[in-house]
Amino acid sequence: MKVCVVGTGYVGLVAGTCFAESGNDVVGVDVDERKLSLLREGKSPIYEPGLEELLRRNHQEGRLSFTDDLAAAVRQSLFCFIAVGTPERIDGSADLSAVLGVAAEIGRAMDGYRVIVNKSTVPVGTADRVRQAVAVVTSQPFDVVSNPEFLKEGAAIDDFMKPDRVVIGSDSERAIELMKELYSPFVRTENPIFVMDNRSAEMTKYAANALLATRISFMNEVANLCERVGADVNLVRRGVGADRRIGQHFLFPGIGYGGSCFPKDVQAMIHTAEEYGLDSAMLRAVDAVNDRQKHVLVHKVRARYGASLAGRTFAIWGLSFKPRTDDMREAPSLTVVEGLLKAGAGVRVHDPEALIEARRYFGDRVSYHRINYDALDGADALLILTEWNEFRRPDFARMKRLLRQPVIFDGRNLYKPAEMASLGFAYHSIGRTAAGEG
Repeated sequence: MKVCVVGTGYVGLVAGTCFAESGNDVVGVDVDERKLSLLREGKSPIYEPGLEELLRRNHQEGRLSFTDDLAAAVRQSLFCFIAVGTPERIDGSADLSAVLGVAAEIGRAMDGYRVIVNKSTVPVGTADRVRQAVAVVTSQPFDVVSNPEFLKEGAAIDDFMKPDRVVIGSDSERAIELMKELYSPFVRTENPIFVMDNRSAEMTKYAANALLATRISFMNEVANLCERVGADVNLVRRGVGADRRIGQHFLFPGIGYGGSCFPKDVQAMIHTAEEYGLDSAMLRAVDAVNDRQKHVLVHKVRARYGASLAGRTFAIWGLSFKPRTDDMREAPSLTVVEGLLKAGAGVRVHDPEALIEARRYFGDRVSYHRINYDALDGADALLILTEWNEFRRPDFARMKRLLRQPVIFDGRNLYKPAEMASLGFAYHSIGRTAAGEG
């Protein structure tokens, strides 16, 4: 089948590459010449495990191409996916200017029937606005489908190739059958395709992300209470998660959620509710708890060393908002590093993939280290902000030799407090009593 994907960011590039991998002819459209040059060389502009290999193979075999000529891409395609950004406005609403602009361009380029698919995360009612934007510029037949993505950064290829579910929002039987055919290679194990109206499909995406964000903020609230009462949040989490009605997923305490989805989507859902005269008290609380949680580790550091951190140096392991990605959008590390710098501290940072991205945020205000142990040299303490696998079993003896003091502030609860104390570390984590402090 012939597919064009407008937007080669995270969602568009993964979707286009995976559609090509299943045998479709796919053209990715973008206006960024630097990005297009990389893609034409078989290089991915983003880090996502497995993506570059698939991209390169499908490009070399002719199923995947890239262009800045949207009109030409539309004319050769049956499916036109819109996968451009919907950044958050100051009031929390989603900026749909790029989505509607692309929709109009698609409409002007059409020379026959097209299935126009919203793949971007968009507020409820966007399909109607896309339909209007296209209808005013063309008399050609078309259908608008809402097809939200549910990819996890760091596992996006597997999520797309083996989805938990595919959501198709449309009232057109023709478009629905075509979408089912397009997605048929990915649901061979009988994972469901849910067909619903456009608005329900749009709401499904926001509701899913808002619920996951709620679980995270709830567990962080529980973790903070555990510290006050002397309980261990890891034990509490296991006990709670054993209930089949609850489960273990997204109950891990930490220093807050980040990324391109949860923060923006929670805000967008709050804004949508307000537009319809509803007060999203719970989602506003979820957002407030998350913002507060990003400051927890700096509070712990200042409680130990004092309000001023002048003359102190701290090592950071992990900058991306989650492991297996270089994405730092809304990452807790941004709040933590800025908090340390504001208090007068020196900061030495390491991340397996996000160091280039980190320079965009911090510039020359921190030092960057490709090897995690290099960041420790002469630091007063280590702060762990992202749970990369390579941080789980480090050389603790080497760490003690490099650190000025054997102190760890662990924002992801990677280690056991009793074991850290036995190794001679002062160990501060989330939702558990500090260990090794005399």
